[in-house]
Amino acid sequence: MSDLLRAPAEIKYAEELDWLESIDDGPKPFSWRLSPKMVRLFILGSERADGLDREVSQKWFGDRSFVERSIVTLASDRGLLLIGDPGTGKSWLAELLSAAISRNSTLVVQGTAGTTEDHIKYSWNVSMVIAKGQSRESMIPSPIMTAMEAGSIGRFEELTRSTSDVQDALISILSEKYISVPELESGGGDDNIVFAKPGFSVIATANSRDRGVNDLSSALKRRFNFVRIPVVTNKKSEAEIVRFRTEELLRRHRIELDVPPTLLDVLLRSFADLRASAAAAGSDDEKLESALSTAEQIGVLEDAVLHSNFFGERALTARTLASSLVGSLTRREPEDLAIFNKYLHGVVEPRSKEEGGSWPEFLEGGRDAIATLS
Repeated sequence: MSDLLRAPAEIKYAEELDWLESIDDGPKPFSWRLSPKMVRLFILGSERADGLDREVSQKWFGDRSFVERSIVTLASDRGLLLIGDPGTGKSWLAELLSAAISRNSTLVVQGTAGTTEDHIKYSWNVSMVIAKGQSRESMIPSPIMTAMEAGSIGRFEELTRSTSDVQDALISILSEKYISVPELESGGGDDNIVFAKPGFSVIATANSRDRGVNDLSSALKRRFNFVRIPVVTNKKSEAEIVRFRTEELLRRHRIELDVPPTLLDVLLRSFADLRASAAAAGSDDEKLESALSTAEQIGVLEDAVLHSNFFGERALTARTLASSLVGSLTRREPEDLAIFNKYLHGVVEPRSKEEGGSWPEFLEGGRDAIATLS
């Protein structure tokens, strides 16, 4: 695993999944590798009441009801649509579900304006077609078709970014549970049809901010159970997510660097302040272009940690954190810089005088970053 830039969940947590599978005596739907209870435990982590011989770490932070409803949906014959704002952990939850259920989370189609039916059905190996003609051997199955044949979970990221033609093709797959290949001769059997095996399902994700890009048809909506993932607003939960991801980052980069709780609190409060300002803004020009998601918060901290490790004193400082905050979230000039300047003057400066601590250094770092970018 050490030679992979980013290991999928089934590889990253392979030893834990093997252990859970070895002790799992619960009923398993279809070809599932773990029972629904063990899938939930793998994702949300173990508790003392579970009576396990070892601790299972929590990997997704959110309401357990979202996880349970997702698992129940996948045990039925309906698809699962995880919908929410950017950075709410939709894709990570989809990956964890696929890893726990199928031990394969890599059967993924990425929805874009350029995604075609071929990406969710099949295409052809041109050289083999020229040499031997169209056959099953010369056919290149899509990740969705591969999941159908294996009775596994297929994933479709950013469903609303794909065109209506692609969405219509997905309706057929979810409804009929097979893909017809008209280019192949039937031969009196089912050689030109690929049927889904029990256990096949689709987990799709959709960005709620993409509403109006390619809206889902009512027919496609009926094939999915919707699970709406809200933005994390609880400070304690968000702190757990950021701390969990930061620890992963440090391990992956083999960095020994302390992230003081006081600086984590500064980051959390800064994002809370900026979100409140965005909510009160009268127009888009008065709020940052950033969604200010938990994922972006993690990105700011990652930037600060790496900068401190490579170019700083191998210790995270409030000045570096402020510089990363401004640098990472400034996407429009001069609008975003003006918003940050107003925030520093109206919120951080008074707080620096009242509370002290890391805030004065954070204030100076933010001002320096704005001056550099101006």
